Amino acid sequence: MTKITFIGAGSMVFSTNLIGDILSFDELAGSTISLMDIDKHRLEQTTKVAEAIVDNEGLDAKIESTTDRAEALEGASYVLNMINVGGTEPFENEIEIPRSYGVPQAIGDTIGPGGIFRGLRTVEPLLDIAADIEAYCPDALFMNYTNPMSILCGTLFEAADIETVGLCHSVPHTAEAIASYIDVPEEELRYWVAGINHVAWFLEATHDGESVYPALREAMTDTEVYERDTVRFEMMKHFGYFPTESSHHMSEYVPYFRTDQETIDAMEGTDYAERMATGTYLDGWTERSDERDDPDIDVDLASVGAERSEEYAARLIHSIETDTPRRLNLNVSNEHESIMSLPIEACVEVPTLVDGTGLRPCSVGALPPQVEGFCQQHTTVHRLVIDGVLKNDREMIKQAVKHDPLTAACLSLDEIDSMTEDLLAANEAYLPDLH
Repeated sequence: MTKITFIGAGSMVFSTNLIGDILSFDELAGSTISLMDIDKHRLEQTTKVAEAIVDNEGLDAKIESTTDRAEALEGASYVLNMINVGGTEPFENEIEIPRSYGVPQAIGDTIGPGGIFRGLRTVEPLLDIAADIEAYCPDALFMNYTNPMSILCGTLFEAADIETVGLCHSVPHTAEAIASYIDVPEEELRYWVAGINHVAWFLEATHDGESVYPALREAMTDTEVYERDTVRFEMMKHFGYFPTESSHHMSEYVPYFRTDQETIDAMEGTDYAERMATGTYLDGWTERSDERDDPDIDVDLASVGAERSEEYAARLIHSIETDTPRRLNLNVSNEHESIMSLPIEACVEVPTLVDGTGLRPCSVGALPPQVEGFCQQHTTVHRLVIDGVLKNDREMIKQAVKHDPLTAACLSLDEIDSMTEDLLAANEAYLPDLH
């Protein structure tokens, strides 16, 4: 019986969706699902839903629940990570302090000051988890869902002796969006996507053997379609390729769309472009956090079941366990130069073949130069953060923030130093010792 461990299982909606995914496969329906979180109340909420899925579907799966990480990891074949370190206070600081300096982040969880400092407060707990995996289930595949994906996975590639892969739903979500813009069935869309997490590119996208890019360019001339994904259509218009992260998120990774309120307002739209406002994710996250802390679980337990979503985790596990070939877009080490134009130590998001033999990242070659530069900028930031953490080097963290494209477009170098020091002081309790 395969044991699959969830670390940070108190993220109820996400965890139970993944549990439903896993149990929707007949071959995995007898698995042991071990749920672990340090928040007992939220863990209990997830456990109730997971047990209801098993009961409602009449499955043989076993649900375990514990606040003891060693117990959860003992004998696991797969470990899914979705931890959130620190809660609301540091997250607010990561948005509000940069906002006070004039850096208007919408999400702040992947890059920019927010993503860098989220990474800083997550790295040490993640390395502790990795050490426990080495001790209690050294052959397990570690599957990371926590952002900032590239910084965290890159740290583990370098500093931990565990097999690590990063999972993100941005590629299938983007494929769904593209299919809807050109009015073709999503399952008939074929694509080849590569880059880094949240800054990857649809290098090829075809339907019935023909490129869909002419249809996409035509679709964006329709105002209603354009307003559904303003930033991504602008990036495609100017650089030739459609990026993988939603418009409000993508707006943080480049220096063009968030340097003044007028531009932010102009990019506000519908669907993927409707949350351009500064701090929009913080507002929603705080509201959801308060709901999760409610003592009464707001879920109809009689209606939950093993339904399959677009997430990769269950498909990845199923492929390995049953030797079923699949190609998934995963975040992996570039050690074999899957993307020749990015550093070998980078975490890259590339097509990856998966079956009973494991994971084999595909060779993409060099990225087109007009989009490669965006990935290069961010891999530099990732490298500086990783080195800064592992060497306890405060100056490297400042340099990482200085290389962030949005921050550099908004502030002077001295202002960035001041902002970074303010963030280091405000979140000191959650950060590694930097000197």
